[in-house]
Amino acid sequence: MALLLAGLVLFLGIHAVPMLPALRGNLTGKLGENGYKGLFSLVSFAGLALTIYGYGDARFDGAPVLYDPPLWLRHVTMLLMVPVFIFLVAAYVPCKIKKVLKHPMLVAVKLWALSHLLANGDLASVLLFGGFFLWAVLDRISVKRRGPLASQGPVTVGEPGRYSDVWVILIGLVLYGLFVWKLHVLLIGVPVG
Repeated sequence: MALLLAGLVLFLGIHAVPMLPALRGNLTGKLGENGYKGLFSLVSFAGLALTIYGYGDARFDGAPVLYDPPLWLRHVTMLLMVPVFIFLVAAYVPCKIKKVLKHPMLVAVKLWALSHLLANGDLASVLLFGGFFLWAVLDRISVKRRGPLASQGPVTVGEPGRYSDVWVILIGLVLYGLFVWKLHVLLIGVPVG
């Protein structure tokens, strides 16, 4: 459990730095823009690796169960995951979905975390998905306070094309299908369903 907590502190901690413009400015001033980005990437990677390993380790060791969700909630989780993949794609493509949601990546993270909290009641899952949910909620509040540039999310160039949203939805559905079919087991080690 310690590795999971350390990973979450590193990963979510470094992702909280942009919420604190003074801290980010201080780090950028000391390290330069590229130095800051390099540190951000390094800490993010280390945190993500520790989180993934720690989560698997905690589940393998039998993390205590805090609540036992009914089996049918797994179907709700699968349904909620459909827009998650669409919103992830929309975060990086100029489209109307992005304009409506303003920050589709954060919406995707919140939906992903919430849906997984519905289906997983062990302590490791509550820490992992609850931590990401809390971070996404706080980041969305922070984005609103930081102004229009921050609320744009990942930078995308250009105006939405005529069929941008159709492509975003199709790519999102294909990714969802691949995750249900094979990728969830290959990447996460747990079968869907």
